[in-house]
Amino acid sequence: MQYETQVWEPTPEHIAQAAKLLRRGELVGMPTETVYGLAANALDEQAVAKIFAAKGRPMDNPLIVHIAKKEELGRIVREITPTVQKLVDAFWPGPLTMVLPRRPEISDAVTAGLDTVAVRLPSHPVARKLIEEAGVPLAAPSANTSGKPSPTRANHVYHDLKGKLPCILDGGSCQVGLESTVIAVGENSARILRPGRVTVGDLLKVVEQVQVDDGVFTKLEGNQKVASPGMKYKHYAPSAHVVMVDGSITQFCDYVRTHAQEGTAVLVFDREKSLFDLPVFTYGSFSDQESQASRLFDALRQMDERKDIKTVYARAPFRDEVGMAVYNRLLRACGFDVVDLKNKTHVYGLTGQTGAGKSTVADLLRKQGIGVVDCDLIAREVTQSPALLERLAKHFGKDILEHGKLNRQLLADRAFASKEATQRLNRIMFPPILKEAREQMDRLAAAGHRVILLDAPTLFESGADAQCDAVITVVAKDAVRCKRIMARDGLTKEQAQARMDAQLSREFLEAHSDYLLVNDGTPEELKEQVLALAMKLKHPQLAGSGKGQDYGKG
Repeated sequence: MQYETQVWEPTPEHIAQAAKLLRRGELVGMPTETVYGLAANALDEQAVAKIFAAKGRPMDNPLIVHIAKKEELGRIVREITPTVQKLVDAFWPGPLTMVLPRRPEISDAVTAGLDTVAVRLPSHPVARKLIEEAGVPLAAPSANTSGKPSPTRANHVYHDLKGKLPCILDGGSCQVGLESTVIAVGENSARILRPGRVTVGDLLKVVEQVQVDDGVFTKLEGNQKVASPGMKYKHYAPSAHVVMVDGSITQFCDYVRTHAQEGTAVLVFDREKSLFDLPVFTYGSFSDQESQASRLFDALRQMDERKDIKTVYARAPFRDEVGMAVYNRLLRACGFDVVDLKNKTHVYGLTGQTGAGKSTVADLLRKQGIGVVDCDLIAREVTQSPALLERLAKHFGKDILEHGKLNRQLLADRAFASKEATQRLNRIMFPPILKEAREQMDRLAAAGHRVILLDAPTLFESGADAQCDAVITVVAKDAVRCKRIMARDGLTKEQAQARMDAQLSREFLEAHSDYLLVNDGTPEELKEQVLALAMKLKHPQLAGSGKGQDYGKG
């Protein structure tokens, strides 16, 4: 049957009309705090069948039953255990669904033939009023075409299901933006079947043990039965092919740069938008998982508005707390097509002002087991090449060579005499230095180093910072640096100042660095800074997958 689908404001009159339609066995688009639901009378098998037909939903994918009051739970399930009651009191009304043994009145069409039923009490006032007015529990999966991103606005429902239902109640944008957390309840324990806004940490305040089901992060086989919706099939997917890239922003940028073609776009966090020349979609703040949850489905739907987009590379969120739910939805949106870059070697660039103590920092980090590639040492090695020496002599004078060996002091005086001379030196020296540095980093990675330091005084000038996941910069006061350079290299104050002036400004270095070490004090103070930094570099705070993981109090 074809309907003239109407979008209604949720006035008392419209809610009463929608409730009447539900009692007659029709479908209604219903707002909830999570996503919009496609509601039908859960006690009417023919009405429930309309849900599957309208969505194109597989019949073995169970539905969630929605109730208006806590007291109605006993009409749906066989037993309310003390653990269930504790969870009801803690989280209802709200975005938590419990899978419990069903009463015989609940049909196989709702439960996909299982002995259990998924049930929740939504907090959205329109949803609760509609259920109350209808006088029956409502089966309501997300109100979208099966496999597409879930709807968080009434117009999303209209776009997908126009003509397949008589009305949609417009309750505005959904506050949570992701479907409810679904749990199987045990004795003082819970097993997360589908993550959502109610997190592991939230559940542990009520029960002693929480387990994350393997199906949250792994693909289930076609013949496996599932107790919860959202576990088995590809879901939430736009028309474009989505690939989730799990790694640092530097690794992500490098991967996109290498693989981007015509029709490529990216899905990233808000602060990363300016890093790309490609079409960009964003889904919240890097540090705010709730904003990611509320905006993910909207971003996935925006992709379908761009017919020229064929492939989308998506930044992976952290997998703790609400981020677990965001990751789970992206995982299914991409059909488990994930590129894992996290376990690759991390390269950190080390640079700094001359005389600030960069070499000391490199030595301290080397003693902490970090592999170091020393570009100063490489520069000395490459200047053993007769061909390179000949080029240097051509540009800076034959007298820089004494008996075939380089007079480094004389070369430095001439190269740092002007910006043009410095740039000329860099054009000669950078290519062979960077080539050897890359080869040394590859050898360190092959030897098992997962953290490598690229020690380069001209990290930014050479463009080597593009090869680094993050940049560490060492700075010090000008007067302190000048004294150190004079003592170290036997230079006059004027010569030391010339070297300092030839470098990038402190303001530039600080603005383009991820870690800043200030070396104005004692060696002990610098060492304390470096040891703290080494701990961060060697133990990055990357969340694990959570697969099959148990969480317990204490």
